[in-house]
Amino acid sequence: MTISNSPSNQGIAQGRSGFSRRLFIASVGASLIAPAAPAIARSNSMLAADGDIRRLQMYNGKTEETINTIYWIDGEFISEALHEIDYFMRDWRENKMIKMNVDNINILSATHQLLDTKEPFSLLSGFRTKKTNQMLRRRSRLVARNSLHVKGYAADVRLKSRSVAQIAKAARRCSEGGVGKYSRSNFVHIDCGKVRVWGA
Repeated sequence: MTISNSPSNQGIAQGRSGFSRRLFIASVGASLIAPAAPAIARSNSMLAADGDIRRLQMYNGKTEETINTIYWIDGEFISEALHEIDYFMRDWRENKMIKMNVDNINILSATHQLLDTKEPFSLLSGFRTKKTNQMLRRRSRLVARNSLHVKGYAADVRLKSRSVAQIAKAARRCSEGGVGKYSRSNFVHIDCGKVRVWGA
């Protein structure tokens, strides 16, 4: 499935189950998908990395969905693009979504641009419901009880063309949020919480 949100190509995206993205958005209520208020990224280095156009490119192997969307142009967020991102980064296990924090989206976008690759991020985990997070905690001690994934503040990503160390280094250059390296599992946790670094 491809989620596309360019000005010239806006369609109804459907997954393997035939579930309409727009019907999904309508079913969860407008409060979850209200356009994000315009904001300015906190980090000058992140702004320099992102430039006047900000794009998010990702692939989700669990849902077989891809997204390649410009969500910011000349200081303005594009609300429909943010809605697409919210849906793409939903908890696919529960088929529920939340308004993702735009600071985290900015960090992901800037990190990807710093890595200088056309390969989209592979998204392992975006938003998680409390139920999903509790289930994952039972499976792994690495899952935090009060995970920022539950708030829509975090994403776990990987790239085939870049190492965990390279992705983490690029994310740290943004000087925002948390960056966790999980080399054995081959992914990097990126969030917009307090600035901190962990993992090996």
